[in-house]
Amino acid sequence: MKKITSIEEYIELHPKWGTLLSTLRAVLLSTELEENIKWNSPVYSLNGKNVIGLGAFKNHAGIWFFQGVFLDDVQNMLVNAQEGKTKALRQWRFEKNEVDNIELVKSYVVEAIENQKLGKEIKPERNKELVLPIMLIESLNKNSSFKNSFEKLSLSKRREYADYISQAKRETTKISRLEKIAPMIEAGKGLHDKYKNC
Repeated sequence: MKKITSIEEYIELHPKWGTLLSTLRAVLLSTELEENIKWNSPVYSLNGKNVIGLGAFKNHAGIWFFQGVFLDDVQNMLVNAQEGKTKALRQWRFEKNEVDNIELVKSYVVEAIENQKLGKEIKPERNKELVLPIMLIESLNKNSSFKNSFEKLSLSKRREYADYISQAKRETTKISRLEKIAPMIEAGKGLHDKYKNC
């Protein structure tokens, strides 16, 4: 996807969700949050800290709360996009191009702002040790070109690949995952690169 230069352009690029995105944007702009573009998407911050993001995808659009884990969510509107991985971020997904209850959305936004002011925050884990699965180690040791390509990747990309294989329960799944990622590693790509900037 091309690099966007304005929030209006982002909304125009997602006509399926235009009404919803404009409505959510209006709610966010009615607060003290500052509007920015980060990661090619609208992001709303307070004193330089990301509080809320706005996004559109194929089957849904919505808002995500960077520290959503601290929201009361009594209405059960929020989801964790990657259960077991994502610690703080929560999403509110809309599957139709409208907001049924703007006041409810506003209440979540106001609570997120208050939580930010209170300093409620889970910081991402850094320096997590890289543990390679045996199967990946063996494959790297057999092919010096493959090993060289793997070692050129950033630590986070190497970790993504290692975790992807390790999380498979069956040996056959691990083998098929290794076969799938080998060309991506040799091309210098990360596991999730195709999802970035969209």
